[in-house]
Amino acid sequence: MSTRSVLGLIYLVQGLKQLGEQPEPVLARHGLSLDKLDPSTRIERSRELRIYADLAESVRDPLTGLRLGGFYGLAGYGPLVMLLMTCATAYEAIQTGIRYQRLTYLFGTLRFEPGDKLSALVLSPMGMDPRAFRFRVDGEVSGTYKMVRDMQVGLGLDIHAERIDIPYPRPPEALEYERYFGCPVRFGEHEARFWIRNEHLQLKLPSADPNAHAMYRSMCDQQLVAQEASSETLKDRVLTHLGLFSGSYPGAEEVAKALGLSERSLRRQLGEEGANFRDLLAEARYAKARHLLKHTALPIDAIAEQLGYAESAAFIHAFRRWAGATPGEYRGR
Repeated sequence: MSTRSVLGLIYLVQGLKQLGEQPEPVLARHGLSLDKLDPSTRIERSRELRIYADLAESVRDPLTGLRLGGFYGLAGYGPLVMLLMTCATAYEAIQTGIRYQRLTYLFGTLRFEPGDKLSALVLSPMGMDPRAFRFRVDGEVSGTYKMVRDMQVGLGLDIHAERIDIPYPRPPEALEYERYFGCPVRFGEHEARFWIRNEHLQLKLPSADPNAHAMYRSMCDQQLVAQEASSETLKDRVLTHLGLFSGSYPGAEEVAKALGLSERSLRRQLGEEGANFRDLLAEARYAKARHLLKHTALPIDAIAEQLGYAESAAFIHAFRRWAGATPGEYRGR
């Protein structure tokens, strides 16, 4: 099954906390904790969706989903933002965004509908229970709106929606949506739509750069390949779960609970796959250690702390056992 960056979940939970909600109990039911999530790791898409549905049930303010869009920063989209900003025109940027939409935090799907005077960027939402549906639609519409507006601020452009359609019945708080988006909002539609004037789509982007665009396209293509990495075996699911953590790691009982198993079943099924929990924990730590040594300038004691070691000496001893070299020697290569 596909995976994607856990950063979207982190933004969501941080936003909920700042809005006065209490997402921690829901995360705990899924065996996770915000302060232990590593933003450089990936999460199974289906698992993230289950967490979102449970979070929607815990939200008290019906406008929370709408306001969450403000907590998704441009930097969190990585190379995708630069790919869009190096396009030649606004229309090309929209088409490129649709092509690479799996690199966003959407669960719905985007497409473009051309018209005579107005064209629409269409968001087809994923079907969910009514409360979770509104929560996800509001978050995805407001998040997409913020991403586009933030990019325009950086480029000095003003491409605004003439109207926005929302795919659920008009709520009592409908006027808040028009205040938030700054344009008319029509409810009760089948899909979400951002209606844009065609002349705005032809605006040239001042940051257009064909060479940089080719480089960022290659980076985005690599991310799409990583997203489709299979995690079908229990061993892979355990490794994916362990990879989410930084600072300390859960035990076998906690991991089993997070994956919907008893500890006994977890150990038995891993054994049938020729694996055991202790070795998988070491493998997860080794993978994270290699990443940090290669791609950061963190000192050895800081890396040891991220891997859950109380002393750097214990980490150095373990790494020598894994790699046949000390962390310093490995980094020096």
